[in-house]
Amino acid sequence: MLTIGLAMLQGARHEHMHALNRAARLLEIEIEIRELRKSSDIKGIDGLILPGGESTAMKIASRSEDLYSGLWDELSESNIPVLGTCAGAILLSQQGLVNTSIERNAFGRQKESFQSQIKIKVGDHTSFPGVFIRAPRFTENSTNAIAWLDDEVVGVLEGKRMALTFHPELTDNLCFHQWLLREAILSK
Repeated sequence: MLTIGLAMLQGARHEHMHALNRAARLLEIEIEIRELRKSSDIKGIDGLILPGGESTAMKIASRSEDLYSGLWDELSESNIPVLGTCAGAILLSQQGLVNTSIERNAFGRQKESFQSQIKIKVGDHTSFPGVFIRAPRFTENSTNAIAWLDDEVVGVLEGKRMALTFHPELTDNLCFHQWLLREAILSK
C-alpha cells in the first residue's frame, strides 16, 4: 500500500484524487491518499502532489499549521517523488527544490487560459492535452525538460521532483499520476 500526500489548501485537489485513484487501478496497486493540512500529517508519505491554485494564498493558508515548512523539511531529508502542477511548480521553484526559475501568471490572466497539445517525454507517452490556467512560465535553467509547448519548456524533472506549468489532473491522460505512483513504489 502506497500513501500519497496531497496538499489540501487550495486548487484542483479533488481532481488529483480522482486521477490518482484511476491511475492506481490501472497499475493494479493499492493507495491511500492522505489529505495534508498540517505538518503532523506528513510523516510516512511515499509520494506528494502539490496542486495548482494561487501560490501566495497557499503559503499564507499553510502558516497556521506549518504545512509547507514541514513539507520542505521532508523533501530536503527524503527522496520521495513529487508532482507539482502550476502553483505547485511555483512553490517547488521558490523553495529551490527544482533549479528551474519560474514566473507567476506569465501566460496571462484567467481569460487567457487555454488548452493545447504539447510534446512530452514520460514513459512511452509523447503527446499530452495541456491545460494552462493562469499558467506560470519557466524562465531559465530548464535543462531537465520533459514537456514542451512548441519550443517552450512547460515541464521539468529534476531527480524525483516533477514541476509542470499545466494541469494534468484536468485531463483523462493519467501518465503523470502513473509516473508518481511508479516512482513511489521504487522509493519505498
